[in-house]
Amino acid sequence: MVADDHTSMMTDLMRKLTRKLYRRNPAELAKNTGHTIESRVESLFADNASEVFEELQKKRSIDAMLLCFDENYTGDRVFALMAGLRDMIRASYNNKKKFYFYNSLDPQPLYDSARNIEILVWRLNHRLDSNGNVFLLTNEPCGPQPNLSFERLFGKMIAVQDLLAFTLADRTNRTIVTVTYRLASAAFIPTGL
Repeated sequence: MVADDHTSMMTDLMRKLTRKLYRRNPAELAKNTGHTIESRVESLFADNASEVFEELQKKRSIDAMLLCFDENYTGDRVFALMAGLRDMIRASYNNKKKFYFYNSLDPQPLYDSARNIEILVWRLNHRLDSNGNVFLLTNEPCGPQPNLSFERLFGKMIAVQDLLAFTLADRTNRTIVTVTYRLASAAFIPTGL
């Protein structure tokens, strides 16, 4: 039940994040004529959602997320980012959507996916294209009304993954290999598919 609750929470948070990213970056949605925000959300998170997308060159997980930061990529960066994030999160749950009494989870991929979200947040805020612009707009810390709502969503996602990872590690007497890294030079940690 705990794992089911966590996967449900993560899916809800990813749905919210997808909607917010499209609202903040409407030009990305405009690259897909005939699509709405909700149709893009459903194509990613519906129960029968595709696992592989031609528009992402069949890339998945971290490889799909990296398309968002590829200056030569002309497709929908929000969709690439969220499809990759979805795959990475699902991989941390052994690609299961429902859990039964006999299922088990390894806490390490859950912990690693939380670190990957931290790396992703840093990249979204600091990686720039050749014109000096971020690839996707997220937080707006300056101005008359600062907007840090993306930071809160990402923080919740990190907390959900870490909570389950440490709960499982404690319950099964397993040790999580923690990582010390510099965000500026950190590479994503493979979580499997």
